[in-house]
Amino acid sequence: MAILNPADVPDLAPMRLALVALAAAGGGAVNAIAGGGTLLTFPALIGLGVPPLIANATSTVALWPGTLTSFWGYRDALRGARAWTVRWALPSLLGGITGAVLLLWTPERKFADSVPWLIWGATLLFIVQGPVMRWVVGHARPVSDGAELAPPHGGFLIYQFFVAVYGGYFGAGAGILMLAALGMMGLTNIHTMNGLKNWGGLNINIVAVLIFAVSGIVNWPIALTMALGAAAGGTIGAHFAQRVGQQWVRRAIIAIGLGSGGWMLFQ
Repeated sequence: MAILNPADVPDLAPMRLALVALAAAGGGAVNAIAGGGTLLTFPALIGLGVPPLIANATSTVALWPGTLTSFWGYRDALRGARAWTVRWALPSLLGGITGAVLLLWTPERKFADSVPWLIWGATLLFIVQGPVMRWVVGHARPVSDGAELAPPHGGFLIYQFFVAVYGGYFGAGAGILMLAALGMMGLTNIHTMNGLKNWGGLNINIVAVLIFAVSGIVNWPIALTMALGAAAGGTIGAHFAQRVGQQWVRRAIIAIGLGSGGWMLFQ
């Protein structure tokens, strides 16, 4: 089982913690503008010498409050979707638990070897995010406020379980997998879909956060510093979201994802 000794978790000097906060602020801002902030924060932690498994767990813990605030912002859009939220929670929780436990059972060396492919896979999901969102918006039709949605069928819940396993294990790009499936499964209101996506992510990550928190592999100074940086960056990003060329932001994230994956493979 890949539970590391707490002594293996590096302590970063104040200057390096400042760099972590800066990377987290960039990730929070990018999430507000275009999404994909994990593709900045995770490689940044690796570059600062944090072992991959510790970096993954610490980043998950640090960024969970942002997931909570994102869900809260869409709470009104979930009126009429009670049947979905209740059924949506179970596979998300079970899958999140499974993914987090799989991560802890993965030997550190094997996880490190898989990191380039995980980063490239997440980058690919980020690349297709634009076309998927255009498809979703193009097929979205307004629904009456308060209209109760029919509950999801079993096949979709099974799909969500496997998405949640990936989310608990690594997670970058899980949101686009959920959003695409919600569109294919017949949901039509983009705001409701985003609310359900955030609800799924909230459930996936809360169990992963709890498991990682008690496992001894979370670097709490880094996690708390990242949480503060991400909160500040998200606030700034939300303020300037309409003033920044999103296409250039997306290109930069893709370049960072492809480059960091290649660097990790070379390492």
